[in-house]
Amino acid sequence: MKRIVIAGSIKFYKEIETFISSLEENYKVLDYPQLIDTSNFLGIYPNRYKLFFENISNCDVFVALNFNKNNINGYIGAETFAEITFALLQNMLYNKNIEIYLLNKPDENVACYNEINTWLSLGKIKLWK
Repeated sequence: MKRIVIAGSIKFYKEIETFISSLEENYKVLDYPQLIDTSNFLGIYPNRYKLFFENISNCDVFVALNFNKNNINGYIGAETFAEITFALLQNMLYNKNIEIYLLNKPDENVACYNEINTWLSLGKIKLWK
């Protein structure tokens, strides 16, 4: 069973849960965006963030659920871009073979469009089917 990490905006928590439920027979979900208690956000976030990146290092499959957000198709925020880049670097620097996917091709309005489009063209990132 392949180990998977899911990234994306916490705004889409329900959609992420639905996506996870569709995977459970074929994948072991290592991590995904989770709600953090806002009353102790600064106390929890650093360790949660570190754990998320550790799980990317240990996964077989990484999927960025880049839903449409703020009237931008295939939105990718700064944090999700950092996570995609981290997965790419695991493959490039440490000879890992993490399969990296996006749910949707990003709009040209996405800040990291050129970088993502280059990695898609090179086949280093693929679209989830």
